[in-house]
Amino acid sequence: MPRRTATMLASTLMLIALLCAGVFIKVPYAEMSPGPTVNTLGEHDGEPVLQITGHKTYATTGHLNMTTVRVTSADYRMNLVEAVYGWLAHDNKVVPHDTLYPDGKTEEQSTQENAEEFSQSQESAKVAALKELDIPVKSWVIVSTVLKDSPAEGRLHAGDVIKAVDGTAVKAPDDVAELVTKHKPGDDVAFTILPAKEQAAAEKSKTYVPRTKKVTITTAKSDDTGAPRAIVGISAGTDHTFPFTVDIKLADVGGPSAGLMFALGIVDKLTPDDLTGGKFVAGTGTIDDDGKVGPIGGIEMKTVGAREKGAQYFLTPKDNCAAAAKDTPEGLTLVKVNTIDDALDALKDIRTGKTADLPKCTTKG
Repeated sequence: MPRRTATMLASTLMLIALLCAGVFIKVPYAEMSPGPTVNTLGEHDGEPVLQITGHKTYATTGHLNMTTVRVTSADYRMNLVEAVYGWLAHDNKVVPHDTLYPDGKTEEQSTQENAEEFSQSQESAKVAALKELDIPVKSWVIVSTVLKDSPAEGRLHAGDVIKAVDGTAVKAPDDVAELVTKHKPGDDVAFTILPAKEQAAAEKSKTYVPRTKKVTITTAKSDDTGAPRAIVGISAGTDHTFPFTVDIKLADVGGPSAGLMFALGIVDKLTPDDLTGGKFVAGTGTIDDDGKVGPIGGIEMKTVGAREKGAQYFLTPKDNCAAAAKDTPEGLTLVKVNTIDDALDALKDIRTGKTADLPKCTTKG
């Protein structure tokens, strides 16, 4: 056999062997890719994404699309060939598996956590939107979670309203931790609570007088390194009562990153102004009750997915701007936002054609 032919055959066999090995070699990576993008002003699976009853609504045009990212499952183990392909592909991103599933988190745990974050983002979107429109929303501090085997287990329950700690009125979730940590481990701390059942009964009947009760709990020592810190084993959150019904109908989506776009969609439906002017605007970002927009993960995948669907403008959290601007899809303008007011100002410029005034993202932020 000629030497050249033998060399080519050997090289081909070596390449085949390497490819075969790559298929069987598992690597600790996961993949992110553009996911579905849904117009919050439109329909999904045959029903409106935003359903508002008990308040006048207005017709809308254009798009205010929320964006998503697809990720490989927690149980999936990528092989070397897939990892290399993902690194080379423009529309995909390969990241360490622990980035998406830290501390050995299972698929079920991740799904549950994402569902909880999604639910909370919907609540915050409603609150932020109604506050923007000066529509009153009643809020109160509640027990959000109770840790297993903690001092509070069996004494406090998720949904209980926390009225006071040691006689000091509680106005925000952070007040609870601040008041508890004034104690030393082993001290007693007194909670004045409105049990969840009492709160529910009061909401159903305007004439029902709910009954508070006092619960005394002996604090324990936290597992933190450093100075001992008193804890009772709960996390506090906020619950709300809205003056009318706002339902967000969107299944199979998780995480908090759609908050901004939900809030803008609600504002658009509750006001006579057409926020988009018929333009295709997409975006992302968490939102808190006061309308502050926070950063999210997978920004590069979301801009790609939005542009593929036809988006012209992308509302981008300030802290994601630098990363997003490094590889902006052609034809997409990245607009920097830090609050819901920033987003509304940007939409006004977009619909009136004053795009030169838009605060655009750059690689510096």
